[in-house]
Amino acid sequence: MVQSSVLGFPRMGVLRDLKKANEAYWADKISQEALLAEGKRLRLAHWKIQKDAGVDIIPSNDFAHYDHVLDHIQLFNAVPERYTSQKLSPLDEYFAMGRGHQKGGVDVPALEMVKWFDSNYHYVKPTLQDNQTFSLAKDPKPVREFLEAKEAGFQTRPVLVGPVSFLALGKADRGSSVDPITLLDKLVPVYVELLKQLKAAGAESVQIDEPVLVFDLRPEVKAAFKPAYEAIAAAGDAVPKVVVATYFGDIVHNFDVLPAFSGAAGLHVDLVRNPEQLEPVLKQLGPNQILSAGVVDGRNIWKNDFAKSLEILQTAVKALGPERVIVATSSSLIHTPHTLASEKKLPSDVYEWFSFAVEKVKEVATLAKAVTEPEAVKAELEANAAAIKARTDSKRTNDPAVKERQAQVTPEQHNRKAPFNTRYAEQKKHLSLPLFPTTTIGSFPQTSEIRVQRNKFTKGEISAEEYERFIEKEIELAVKIQDELDLDVYVHGEPERNDMVQYFGERLNGYVFTTHAWVQSYGSRCVRPPIIVGDISRPAPMTVKESKYAASISKKPMKGMLTGPVTCLRWSFPRVDVHQSVQCQQLALALRDEVVDLEKNGIYVIQVDEPALREGLPLRKGQEREAYLKWAVDSFKLATAGVENSTQIHSHFCYSEFQDFFHAIAALDADVLSIENSKSDAKLLKVFIDEEYPRHIGPGVYDIHSPRVPTLEEFKQRIEEMLAYLKPEQLWINPDCGLKTRKWDEVKGALSHMVEAAKYFREKYANKA
Repeated sequence: MVQSSVLGFPRMGVLRDLKKANEAYWADKISQEALLAEGKRLRLAHWKIQKDAGVDIIPSNDFAHYDHVLDHIQLFNAVPERYTSQKLSPLDEYFAMGRGHQKGGVDVPALEMVKWFDSNYHYVKPTLQDNQTFSLAKDPKPVREFLEAKEAGFQTRPVLVGPVSFLALGKADRGSSVDPITLLDKLVPVYVELLKQLKAAGAESVQIDEPVLVFDLRPEVKAAFKPAYEAIAAAGDAVPKVVVATYFGDIVHNFDVLPAFSGAAGLHVDLVRNPEQLEPVLKQLGPNQILSAGVVDGRNIWKNDFAKSLEILQTAVKALGPERVIVATSSSLIHTPHTLASEKKLPSDVYEWFSFAVEKVKEVATLAKAVTEPEAVKAELEANAAAIKARTDSKRTNDPAVKERQAQVTPEQHNRKAPFNTRYAEQKKHLSLPLFPTTTIGSFPQTSEIRVQRNKFTKGEISAEEYERFIEKEIELAVKIQDELDLDVYVHGEPERNDMVQYFGERLNGYVFTTHAWVQSYGSRCVRPPIIVGDISRPAPMTVKESKYAASISKKPMKGMLTGPVTCLRWSFPRVDVHQSVQCQQLALALRDEVVDLEKNGIYVIQVDEPALREGLPLRKGQEREAYLKWAVDSFKLATAGVENSTQIHSHFCYSEFQDFFHAIAALDADVLSIENSKSDAKLLKVFIDEEYPRHIGPGVYDIHSPRVPTLEEFKQRIEEMLAYLKPEQLWINPDCGLKTRKWDEVKGALSHMVEAAKYFREKYANKA
């Protein structure tokens, strides 16, 4: 009998219940006991959903109040001393690592947070010391939650981040130089101890995630798998059976590692991302090992094509037999919304095209039955085939005018009218910017009043005129505060925008939108990605009215704010019937029109954000990566190259680890590049010197993901570190990212220190001149 399995389930709940509970706890509105009770309620509800759907293997320990990697940092007592020394409760210590803590006499920043592989989910990076030790936490969370499920009548398979991936995804703390993978011998015994406790609690098997197997691995990391998994296998029957899980790519290039898993019961591979790896993987399995076949997409929202999935599954069953095949999600479903049932406003012709987490759980169970008992699920198979055909035949997907415009794109449209030095001379004269110019990345706090008024407008409770006047008042407030802070380049604050991608999607043809399809990005932060269902075009200007009004009341240059084509694509749920390069070019053409219209209306600084550019980078070097960078860079240039030399083009990027593809960053030809950098080592900026980068750079000087307000001295120290790698005339001073999730008092405090620090260095270097 073919079994079914889910690798992980979304944590937030139907209506972002976990987000609301976490934020209520942070605001001292509910107790720790109430927060933990809500977490338990959600876990029980999610286990029940999966059991009721007929899933055979249900995960536990996939739930996290903030982040699953952060859970493991605390689980293995790998918490840096700056947190343990504060004597906070375990829960507050946990949140302090995730988001910082600045109250009750305690002032500690958050640990670094980065993207989880090529997804829009963020994990907290294990941060390790030269003298690092590991030990198992008392009352280990995986054991506690397994027993919680067991008591409620659910037999689950605990999920762990594997020891090699945990270390390979970590880093040395500032002041330490340890290579995390060298700590393996200290960590593995703790894993073995944890596995023994799980077996004693009744766990029959565990899922150990080793997603780094999709990377090109350093020899030291490759070599770590053998001792790690030999130590686990040596524990024999004292530990549960192990299924090693990989996802987000193929593992064929790391087949030389697979003998390390000879003692494992099975291997999970992602057959959505890389179905072609099935045949070679089948040949690598041991004589009794199970294949967990990831055929239900954990990263997108399209209904599974049962006919295609069954072809893959039947190939596996033919090779191994039904007892050695598990039908599974390709990855955890954390990257998908909770349930399609909440969507009451989707167009009727597209509703049946989609599948969210609850529906994907049912797909997994249905496919498992269909492999050997197709008659038992005949109605489900027929309904699925009809939905797939309806999408294929839909007229909604094709717009001949869009295709015609794409066919007319020329190479010249990708290039600015002059090189940077010529452009900058005109911009400097036109914009009158000082040394170390200060700006923000775009958004200001989205207050409860903004959300209330937007909700009223959406429901028709206030008129368009009333809402527009409200937005103008918010823009006036943002400009007034920037006047008071004495920033050099202003933003209008984006009060009218619900999300940096959804806002644009709502104004473009080719998208549809949801009301409750929230997906966790980090901590309590959720996003509601729009869905691309057809060819994309811009029927009318999208941002000109608000930017033009802001510029009319501003003393300083006003920056127009747009989300770039790659990010609009990556932070949407894209089509799967058209290559992403085609969709990205369509977005670029729509944005090109917007950029030109902004310039025509007096906006001479325009920021086109591409925080997802690195996220979209294929995980391995090679032709696929270079092809991606070619169309991604071309799309950005196509969107931004239509302006005059005197108009300054900015772009913003998440994370400053550009070493592997710096040539692409340089090829963007943006006049000013701002990057998230405050939690990274300033040494990463050395690449800008090594590559003789000629344009301007704004490395983030403080972490906007934390409510903590850095001191003036911290700002000065950070800028001083940057000046070791960047020329004074290159350096812009700005936060890491947009400020929409922060409160006004936090924003004012941090920005006032930032501006004061910039003025300090401006005066210092003016005296040197």
